[in-house]
Amino acid sequence: MSLFDRRTFLMFPLALAACGFTPVYAPGGVGAALRNRVLVDPPTDRDTFLLVQDLEQRLGRGTAAQYGLAVILALEIEGLAVTAAGDITRYNMVGKADYALRDLRDGAIISSGQVDNFTGYSSTGSTVETLAAERDARARLMTILADQITARLYALTDLPPS
Repeated sequence: MSLFDRRTFLMFPLALAACGFTPVYAPGGVGAALRNRVLVDPPTDRDTFLLVQDLEQRLGRGTAAQYGLAVILALEIEGLAVTAAGDITRYNMVGKADYALRDLRDGAIISSGQVDNFTGYSSTGSTVETLAAERDARARLMTILADQITARLYALTDLPPS
């Protein structure tokens, strides 16, 4: 006997429609409203360059910019694993990004918030390996933060009309 009930499966789309669910990339959805309309503030260093690059991959380059996105990034590196000799063999890189989406016509803040996450890397290899691992961790962290910011922006339901 199967536990799968087709009637329940067929009711799922109806339940989503009843709760006001709208696909992000549907015509008139938030994804379509933001695509190529968000101009991300220029980067100031390598980390913000990677973050801006990831945001532009998700939101577009802002060729017809109606919105501006400001992001303030803060990174902190914490030692995790310490040997008996006092050497740190593993690090966590914690990143926090404060963001604000503003309307470029009048400067009004449409949405703002903070996202945070972390990545880890090992320092048990040579100096070159450790630096490469740290650089990779920074790139991964910027991708994660860009994904979180984009998800928050796509969750907006009250964007001003174009």
